Amino acid sequence: MAAPAGSKGEGGKVEAAAKAVQPKVVAWRRDVHEHPELGNQEVRTAALVARELKALGLEVREGVGKTGVVGVLKGGKPGKVVALRADMDALPVLEKTGLSFASKATATWEGKTVPVMHACGHDTHVAMLLGAATVLAGMKNDIAGTVVFIFQPAEEGPQAGDEGGAKLMIADGALDNPKVDAIFGLHIGPGDAHALNYRPEGFYAGADRLTITVKGKQTHGARPWAGIDMASISADIVQALNQIAARQIDVGTSPTVLTIATINMGVRNNIIPEDLVMSGTLRTFTPERKAEVIAKTQKAVAAIGDRYGAKAEAVFTQPYPVTWNDAALSKWVKAPLEKASPGKVDDQAALVTGAEDFSLYGQKVPAVFVQLGGRKADVPAAGAPANHSPYFDIDEAVLETGVKAEVFMALDYLARK
Repeated sequence: MAAPAGSKGEGGKVEAAAKAVQPKVVAWRRDVHEHPELGNQEVRTAALVARELKALGLEVREGVGKTGVVGVLKGGKPGKVVALRADMDALPVLEKTGLSFASKATATWEGKTVPVMHACGHDTHVAMLLGAATVLAGMKNDIAGTVVFIFQPAEEGPQAGDEGGAKLMIADGALDNPKVDAIFGLHIGPGDAHALNYRPEGFYAGADRLTITVKGKQTHGARPWAGIDMASISADIVQALNQIAARQIDVGTSPTVLTIATINMGVRNNIIPEDLVMSGTLRTFTPERKAEVIAKTQKAVAAIGDRYGAKAEAVFTQPYPVTWNDAALSKWVKAPLEKASPGKVDDQAALVTGAEDFSLYGQKVPAVFVQLGGRKADVPAAGAPANHSPYFDIDEAVLETGVKAEVFMALDYLARK
C-alpha cells in the first residue's frame, strides 16, 4: 500500500526521484540557457516544454497567453487543485559568463537587434518545473488531486504597446479548467546555495513602467539659445526624480525606488533634437506611496518642461501589484520547504524591491512566492552577480533542491485536510 501524503516514506520517494531526474534538469537548464528567447517570443522553449509534458502523459494546452504552456496532471484520487508556475523569458543582455553553453543569441526588441541572455534565471525555473512534473508524474496514482504546471512567457514585461505575461495567462484560463485552489512560485537568486526564503504578506514590490516624453525645438548644436536644450532637460529631470526618492518621501516607512534607465535623443553630435524620451521604473509597497510618487513625478516633469519652454509628460503604465504571500499559506508552507532543504528555510526574508507578475496570480487565488539561493561556493556573497547581471550564474546542484521544494509544496498542499 502506498504511504500517505506527507509521510516519511513519501519523502524518501521524492528524494530519490529528484536525485534521479537531476541530470535531466541540468541538461534542460543548459539547453534553455543556450537558446534564450525574449518575452512573447518563447517558441522554442514552449515547444520543448510541451514535448516533455506530453511524454509524461499530461494534458497539455499550448499557445496560452501567446506562447505559454499549461500541463495538467490528474492524480489517481480526487482532491483539490494546486498550481506551480515557472517563467520562460530571457532578457536583452549580452552574456559574459564564459560558460560552455553561454548564449550567442540575438533578437529584435522594440525595433532594435539585441543580445539575449537568461540573466534572471528563468532557464532554471523551466528546468526545475519540468523536473517537478517528472517526479509528480511518477507518483500519479498516489496523488489525491490535480497539479497544474504553468509555464509563462513575458514575466519581464512585454514590449511597449504589447500585452503578455501572467495577465494574459490568467485571461486565457491558466487558473481555470481545472479551477486552481492555490499556487506556488519559485525564483532563483544569488543567495546562499539551497537556502529557501520568503515572508508573509508583502514580499516583492509593486512596479510601474515610467515613460517621459518631451517635445521641444530643434536647433544647431552651436546655437543652443535658438532651440530647447534637451540634454539639460534630461539632466534636470533625473536630478528632480532623485530628489523625490531621496528627499521628499519617508523611505523609512515604506521602501521606494524611482529609477531612470534609458535616455534617448538625437542622431548627430551637432544637432540639438526636438524630441526626448526617457524610461524607468517605480517600485513601491503600498497604493498610497505609489499614488504619492506618481503625482510628484508628473508635477516635477511638467514643471521642468515649462521652465525650458517644452512640453514634458510622465506616464506610468504596465503596473505589477505587490507580490502578496497569503498569510495562512505562508505559515503552513514552511514545513514542506523544510523537507526540501532542512535548516535552510527563512520565513522572515527582507522586502525585495524587485517585482514579479506572479503577483497577478495571487490576486486570484491564495499564493506563496519563494526564493531559492543559487550562489556558487567559490563566489563571495558580497560580490555575487545578481539577477539581470551579464555574469549571473548558479550552482546547478541547487536545482535538485528547487525540484524537491516544488514537489513537496504540491503534494503536502493536496494532502491538507
